[in-house]
Formats: sequence, C-alpha cells, structure tokens
Amino acid sequence: MGDSFFGLWVSEMKKNMNVEKESLLASVKSSKAIIDMAVPATLALLAKAVYNIVDTAYIGMLNSDTALAAVGVTLPLLLIMVSIENIFAAGAGVLAGRQLGEHDKEGANRTVTTIVGFSMVVGIGLCIVGILFEDVLLRAFGASEAVLPQAKDYAFWMFIAALFNLPAQSLNCAARAESSVKISSVAVITGAVLNVILDPIFMFSWGLNMGVEGASLATTISQCVTFLILLIFYMGGFSVIKIKPKYFKLSAKFIWDVVSIGIPTAVIQICLAVATSLTNIAAKTLPDADLIIAAYGVVQRLILIGCYVIMGFMQGYQPVASYAFGPKNEERFNESAKFAFKGSLLLTIVVAVIYIALAKPLILLFNRNPLVVEYGKWLFLSLIRQCLFYVPFILSLPGIMGVKGIYFSQPAADILTIIVCIVLIKPMKRDIIKNMKLDAKYN
Repeated sequence: MGDSFFGLWVSEMKKNMNVEKESLLASVKSSKAIIDMAVPATLALLAKAVYNIVDTAYIGMLNSDTALAAVGVTLPLLLIMVSIENIFAAGAGVLAGRQLGEHDKEGANRTVTTIVGFSMVVGIGLCIVGILFEDVLLRAFGASEAVLPQAKDYAFWMFIAALFNLPAQSLNCAARAESSVKISSVAVITGAVLNVILDPIFMFSWGLNMGVEGASLATTISQCVTFLILLIFYMGGFSVIKIKPKYFKLSAKFIWDVVSIGIPTAVIQICLAVATSLTNIAAKTLPDADLIIAAYGVVQRLILIGCYVIMGFMQGYQPVASYAFGPKNEERFNESAKFAFKGSLLLTIVVAVIYIALAKPLILLFNRNPLVVEYGKWLFLSLIRQCLFYVPFILSLPGIMGVKGIYFSQPAADILTIIVCIVLIKPMKRDIIKNMKLDAKYN
C-alpha cells in the first residue's frame, strides 16, 4: 500500500509540474514568461562559461604563455563543434516548441528522441575525425611548432567531449521548449562546479600533474556529468517530452527540417570560428605572435560571458515565441518579439559598456605578462561580434597596419553588421507573420 501511495504521489507531482510548465508558456504575460525562462537559462549558460574561464584562469597559473596560446588555437575547433551542437539544439527547441503549442505531444516526443539519437551518431563521427586529423586542424588554425604539442593535448579531450555535448545541448533546448529550465540549470551548474574542483587536481604537481591536458580532461568529465543528469531527467519520466526508442523516426525530410532551423545559429558560430582562426593566422606572422594569440584566447573566453548573457535572454524568448507560433497566436508572437528585441538591445549596450570600462582589470585576472595584457586590452575593446564582414578586414588590415589591423578589423565589421540588422529586421518579421497566416489558412 505504501509503495502504491508513493507511486500515485510521484505521478501526481509530475502531472502538476507539466501543467505549470504549459501555463507559463501559454497564458502568462509574454514579457514575464520570457524573463522567467531567461533567468535560469542565463545562469545555466554563465555556468557553462565557467568551463572556459576556469580553464583559462588555471592555465594562467602555470605561468606559461605557450600554454595559453595552445588553448587559444583550439578555440576555432570549439566554436565549430558548438555550431554543430546548435544545429541540433535549435531544431529540437523550435520544432518541439511548435508541436507542444499545437498540443502534439506525440510529435514532440518523436522530434526530440530522433534529434538526440542522431546527434549521438554525429558526435561519434566528430570525435573520430577530430582525433585522426588533429595535427592538420591545429596547424590550420594557427598553431606554431612550440604551441602544437600542448594544443594537441587540450584538443584530444575536446573531441571526446563531443560524444556528450551534442546530445546534451539537444536535451537542454528540449527542456527549454517545455519550460523545464530548472533542470537545465541544475545540470550545467553541477558540471561547472565539478570542473572548478577537478581542474587543479588534474593540472598541478600536487595532483595528477597533467598540465593543459588535465584542464581539458576535467572539463570533459564535468560535461559528461551534465549529460547524465539531463538523461536521467528525461528517462525518469519527469519531463513533458518523453524519450523512448519507439519514437526514433529518422528521415531525409526530418534532417532537412532540423538543419534549416539550426543553420542560421550555426553560421554565426562558424563565422566566429573562421574569424578566430584568421586572427590567429594573421597574428602568426607578426612579432610576439604567441603572446598575441595567448591574449586573443583570453579575450575570446571573456567575451563569451557577455555573449552568454544575451544568448540566455534570447533562449528565454525562443520557447515562448515557438509556443505562440504553433497555434498561430499572432498577437502573443508579436509581443514576444518586440520585448525580446528591446531587451537584447539593452543587454548588448550594458555588456559593451562594462567590457570597455573593465578591459584591462579583467585580463589581469588571467595573465600578468605586460605584453599579453596590453595586446589583450585592445583586442578586448575591439571584439564585440564576429560576422561575414570581418573576413575581408582581417585578411587585409594587418598587412597594412600590423597588430592595429587586428584591433580595427572587428569594430569596422560590427558597424556594417548593425546597419544590415536594422535594415533586415522589419522585412524578416513581416515574412514570419505572413508564413504564420499561411499556415493558419491551410492547416
């Protein structure tokens, strides 16, 4: 009888949790719903940033500019893998969010199960290809002979981490689609805290004395724990969306649907990876090349924190907008988009002001080499967002202006990006509303 009572209590608790999640997405004022979703999503992303920041901070304690440069040249690889993660994650979040908005839970189950399963296969492929072509990739991204051995040590465990990170990101976005943002936060924060603990144990002489490789291994173990927490949540039946083998339905059309949604997000990360690798290559020909690359690596990881704040806010917007798009609720969709635009613009300005004011003190937290700090300070001031415009600037300006060409390439590209965004935002919004009305007409 006791077991029966406990079983009923757990079942009722799960049911109440699911009703509360759907209420948040469907009926709570869109601005409040976005904030309620964005706060834990932002905390989760900031916790994820701890992986990069903690690694950089601890590696800085090794008092080796070569070690910092080694981590810096692995950044394009990390960004490429994140871009692939985002293809699956965005597909899971948007498609499942629409299906939940249409009360098609069976469809959401199929979507998430299939994406998670397929992302595991892709993760295996990335791991194998990355390890086989490690030397070629790192040299292409600017690794010098002095930097290459430690860069290989760090990159190896990054490739192993792809086995966990791809499905974990998909589960994270699926959790946001059903507004289960708390479990996402718990999973990522647990992994981040574990990384803080494991890094020094694996890296320093009083522990396992693995150096740079130890930092990467500690991160990989921590990310595996994050994945396992999310997997237990879904397999344990606490989620609205269910993951079961019977829901796995892979097809060419399904892959296209996922990729077409995820590609815009992935392109941003790929452009950032290209820009980072081109910066490393441009710096490689200059005096103090390894110091510049080390500074750039520190700056990029610090910039990720600001990006994660803005991304967290937008991740709060995404499930609310997707849930409104499903039943063709045009008014709620417009309210969500308007609030998200104003909020993201304000956050961008705040983040930029903080970085401009605190550039040098922030870099001093990770390295006290005067040259690294000086290079990093100016890189920090110029680095806001990478995009397609950055490529011609970084290919031409350093040859004309030296290291100043690296500083000025990015703000010039950002100005052009802002202009394009302002021009395109209204037509893009009109197209979304038009498609929503067409779907409502024919469905």
